[in-house]
Amino acid sequence: MEIIQPLLHYSGHWLAPFAIGWLLWRDNWLRTGAMIAAANLIDLDHFLADPIFNPDRCSIGFHLLHGWEAALVYAVMLAMPHWSIRAFGLGAIWHLAVDYGDCVMQTL
Repeated sequence: MEIIQPLLHYSGHWLAPFAIGWLLWRDNWLRTGAMIAAANLIDLDHFLADPIFNPDRCSIGFHLLHGWEAALVYAVMLAMPHWSIRAFGLGAIWHLAVDYGDCVMQTL
């Protein structure tokens, strides 16, 4: 489990966005994958925490951009007309899903 958790976490944040881009926007998968991966910027809210990084802390519900209110905003972004806003919203929701999976694995 020690190696699986970080492997799943970081591949979920940095490789999966390009796979999602390829599945949903095949004509522009690379650009879309980059936009989905750019949603990892929501991790900037970690700088508001003390300590900034705690490997035993679940991000979901703790950090400002990792709460249910933010998730609602990301969901609304899915309905926006421009592809880049939809891709960023999808990426942010995917980011929350990956972090949630990390939280579940912390409890095992």
